[in-house]
Amino acid sequence: MATSETKRTHPHALTAMCDEGRRLYGNALRTGRIARDDVESAPCLMEFALLHPDPDDDKWLRPVPPSIALAQRVNPIEHEITQHRRLSMELAEAFEPFMALSAQVSATTHSITVLEGIDRINAALDLATAQCQSEMLTVQPSRRRLEHTLVQGLERDRPLIERGCRIRTLYQHTARHSPETLAYVAQFASGKVEYRTIDELVGRLIICDETVAFIPISDDGQVALELRHPGLVRYLVKFFEFMWDRAVPLSAGAPYETAPDGITEIQHSIAKLLIEGHVDEAIARRLGMNVRTCRAHIAKLASALGSGSRAQLGYLIAQSGILRQEP
Repeated sequence: MATSETKRTHPHALTAMCDEGRRLYGNALRTGRIARDDVESAPCLMEFALLHPDPDDDKWLRPVPPSIALAQRVNPIEHEITQHRRLSMELAEAFEPFMALSAQVSATTHSITVLEGIDRINAALDLATAQCQSEMLTVQPSRRRLEHTLVQGLERDRPLIERGCRIRTLYQHTARHSPETLAYVAQFASGKVEYRTIDELVGRLIICDETVAFIPISDDGQVALELRHPGLVRYLVKFFEFMWDRAVPLSAGAPYETAPDGITEIQHSIAKLLIEGHVDEAIARRLGMNVRTCRAHIAKLASALGSGSRAQLGYLIAQSGILRQEP
């Protein structure tokens, strides 16, 4: 019989049957049986159930047909594979709702892109403008436009006009006194371009084909958001249309003409901000003018209402009813 020491020194997997085991199993298949003493050097033959006792003589062993031996070894493996496959399918079904949710979150995340740095912002704007086929909407708060920014704007917008795209741009009223802005506007006088002005703008906005929008998120203009979420873009388009309907064509002179009450539209805007408690610097910033110009308008407003002090001016504005005359 095989000793425990023999078993310890003869371990191997069935797929790597030792040479002695293969030889003895082959002999058993050829002769139909093999002496029990002859297989003591290959105990794996009994461990792997490749031999079984001879029912007529316990000194002999008979070989198990290889097809049966193979099935006995393969069937448990296939059963285990089937169990793992069933488990994997159950796991996939359990996680399917979360995968769909993850896909939605991923889509939402990618629909809002943070752009850091002027170069990256301009590259994204250039790409969106190049892909624009119908209309571009822009909101440009008034500020002094440097020569290089004008050149960039011209290079970006001219191909749009040549493709027949429409451009609508909103400026603040103060843009009417900006030589740089007026020179830029004059470049596109013959295109499908419209310019209007309004007293107050919150911030810069660019929308292309109602599919992508750009808004700044830092005061220095170094960080912007590229928005491709349909709901957000639609909201910004509605916001633009709301301001556009209340704006005045750039060719008109109405914003600075004196109304019957002796107060210009820009002074009406200043009066509204004064009543809200804004200081001169904040009013100037929101209306796109320098503080000196803002204070000049405040002085004219005070003169028109007969005010002798800042405190009295606020009272007179409230009592005069000029703000209720706004359309």
